[in-house]
Amino acid sequence: MKEGFRQSMAWLHTWSGLLVGWVLFMVFAGGTSAYFRDEISLWMKPELHAATAAPPAVPAQAVALALRHLQDKAAGSPRWSIELPSEREPLLRTGWTVPQAAASAPRTGERPRRARFASATLDPATGQPVAAPRETRGGDFFYRLHFDLHYMSAIWGRWIVGFCAMFMLVAIVSGIVTHKRIFKDFFTFRPKKGQRSWLDAHNATAVLALPYHLMITYTGLVTLMFLYMPWGQEAVYQDDRTTFIAEVFPSSAGFSNQKAAGVPAPLVPVEPLMREASTAWHGAAVSRVVVNNPGDATARVTLYRHEGGKLSANQSSMTFDGASGRLLGRAGEDIAPASDTRGVLYGLHLGRFAHPLLRWLFFASGVAGCVMVATGLLLWSVKERQKYAKALARGGRVGWGLRLVDGLNVGAIAGLPLAMAVFFWANRCVPVGIAERPATEIACFFWAWGLAAVAGLAWPARRMWQVQLALGGLLFALLPVLNPLSGGMGLLASLPAGEWRIAGFDLTAIALGAGLLAAAWYVGKRKPTAKARAAAAHAKAEAEAKLLAAEPRLEPAGVGR
Repeated sequence: MKEGFRQSMAWLHTWSGLLVGWVLFMVFAGGTSAYFRDEISLWMKPELHAATAAPPAVPAQAVALALRHLQDKAAGSPRWSIELPSEREPLLRTGWTVPQAAASAPRTGERPRRARFASATLDPATGQPVAAPRETRGGDFFYRLHFDLHYMSAIWGRWIVGFCAMFMLVAIVSGIVTHKRIFKDFFTFRPKKGQRSWLDAHNATAVLALPYHLMITYTGLVTLMFLYMPWGQEAVYQDDRTTFIAEVFPSSAGFSNQKAAGVPAPLVPVEPLMREASTAWHGAAVSRVVVNNPGDATARVTLYRHEGGKLSANQSSMTFDGASGRLLGRAGEDIAPASDTRGVLYGLHLGRFAHPLLRWLFFASGVAGCVMVATGLLLWSVKERQKYAKALARGGRVGWGLRLVDGLNVGAIAGLPLAMAVFFWANRCVPVGIAERPATEIACFFWAWGLAAVAGLAWPARRMWQVQLALGGLLFALLPVLNPLSGGMGLLASLPAGEWRIAGFDLTAIALGAGLLAAAWYVGKRKPTAKARAAAAHAKAEAEAKLLAAEPRLEPAGVGR
């Protein structure tokens, strides 16, 4: 009975991982890159590279400069937003809602939007706009891709990703049950042993970051739990969505939806409000300032706390009357246990609390997750191919199911890194001034991935693996060369300046490129295993025997006379 249970878990582990493995590989790759989405976005805007070397500015002074800019450029806007510089984002970012009267009409066939937004990036020391960066989705593209997918409704994308994440959780738990020597096997790797080598690699990468794999899969489901299981919310709150958001998402309680009164009133100085908030937060700094109805008697100023290394994603805020400076309310501090638990799990998934070393450990664990999924998919192909060993030895072909999996493996495992490299090259090669530039970059990504998938399905052979891995590795390895040639800060400038946000991207690109090129070289030189050589020799002997049997025998002279 015990052996039967383990065998059933092995079957469940195999099929729960295989059926959604290609989507999971994309989810892991996109989510892993999202740990550095700010740095990716910065690299993809070379116009901002020179401005990042500016010394840090005083937060209150930076806010005053940003407000002055907004008063000049967005005086009629109903909402202003200011993102203060941080250790990962050195520039001052401002944004505002474009008034409805000034917003351009939607194009023919385009769905009307509720509001349109504009933004500007400022030098925090002078308040002057920096060179207008090129339009790009940057690292946010991979972040949204890993749970929203693309070219489809976000709701459908989240349902698909959630379905795959549930399968992933089942595969992890069943894998733990199946491998009774999982921790012992972690220290065992036998190269050049065919199926055994793939299983060793799969076990090693799975156990290496097993707590991370369990955490990231479960917390990923928690982030969208109200989409997947809305019945509790509906039973308790019915249609009272305002109360639901205020209690479950306390960080949103600081926003004011009060309409403007139409009575002009000057905005109070924000610096005293920042000092009051910092004192109430025991010295914590302000990370974001939002002004609703600026210049009106109903103005509201909401200050958000810089959480630093706080694990929970729930963010504290304080809201003041913009005309008098009176404190109106605080949010995100007295949180219900259930909401706080969700905030901690959500914060674990996002990893924003992590300092640089921990963020790199998360990144390495994510890469291990990609390798785990990839080796699991390849292991199934290797095991299934053994069933066709005799047919292949006789010159036959594998079944359509194995050929389909082989093609999908090429397109997903080798094609996705190639498409990601193409996305970064498109960022520097697509003309800056063209319309819908971010959409063009994304289209280049999907065209490259689609072509890689079609090529893999058409020719799922070792040579196709080698071509796609080598091309992806070459494109990644040359990104540090492309960077300074297209206006960015190259390694020769970023390393001496200590600008690790940019240099880190280039160095990671070199490492990824080297890894892909090494994999392409290994695929090209890998010799058949002993079992494959024995099968080939056996087939050759059988062929020679059949050839000899078919030849006419010559009788010795004189015989039969």
